[in-house]
Amino acid sequence: MIRRLRGSWRKILLVAVALLALPYLLIPVYALGFVHPVSTLMLRDLVTLQGYDRRWVDFDDIAPVLVQSVMMSEDGQFCAHDGVDWNQMRGVVNDALQGEATRGASTIPMQTVKNLYLWNGRSFLRKGLELPLAVAADVVWSKRRLMEIYLNIAEWGPGIYGIEAAAQHHFNVPAKKLSRRQAALLAVSLPNPIDRKAGKPGRGLKRLASLIERRASRSGEYIRCLYD
Repeated sequence: MIRRLRGSWRKILLVAVALLALPYLLIPVYALGFVHPVSTLMLRDLVTLQGYDRRWVDFDDIAPVLVQSVMMSEDGQFCAHDGVDWNQMRGVVNDALQGEATRGASTIPMQTVKNLYLWNGRSFLRKGLELPLAVAADVVWSKRRLMEIYLNIAEWGPGIYGIEAAAQHHFNVPAKKLSRRQAALLAVSLPNPIDRKAGKPGRGLKRLASLIERRASRSGEYIRCLYD
């Protein structure tokens, strides 16, 4: 009996190690431009037979105004950090230790690896897995590749993944033809794309979009790593 238990625990441990190692093994594979990764949410929709709409587009086929808007809305220091904004992260940790409400400190690399490998919802376990994966992805992938993957797997509505499907669904235009206003609306809908509908924005979403639109118009210095 003891031997069987030991054997079972060894198998469980090996499976756990394999699952932890798999994302790191996939990171160099996903660095290849012809590979089009899918997210855990896409896999969920496939398994539950819901299906999804995702049409991969290369980075150069995405309107720069969309890239600018997403950076200004989601991660203004994208070009400066190494996958994790440690200054923001320290602030979150300090707030948590003091019992204060914590603010978001998730970078685009963190959101990308979360979408690719992990799950939604707040937990220290997920965050602990997310941080080293984000750093590893930022080391292996170029900033352009990181942004390309993020914009092609982000959710923009029920069953709507990636910027091409989102642009077509919400505005009936391809991703390369998005206007600055449309780009801003899509960017500010990202934190909650189920309730925030870019194609049918409420008053609050319009106000946020106006703010991001102004920031995006002044984002030249922030996006050099993507367009230099």
